[in-house]
Amino acid sequence: MEAQKGDRLLMHGRIVGQHDRVAEVVEVLGESGTPPYRVRFQDGHETIMSPGPDTVVQHEKMADD
Repeated sequence: MEAQKGDRLLMHGRIVGQHDRVAEVVEVLGESGTPPYRVRFQDGHETIMSPGPDTVVQHEKMADD
């Protein structure tokens, strides 16, 4: 997985009734775009995470389309 600042991470719900979550990458802490990432969720909460296999990267150009 590779992401850049400004990309969005779409984390699919893993259980019935759990909604998808979206977070914006605000800082890449790994080498060459690899995790971990500092992310900001829509409610303003920030955290450092290494996304799992249920996460899709929406690159900045694609996220604006």
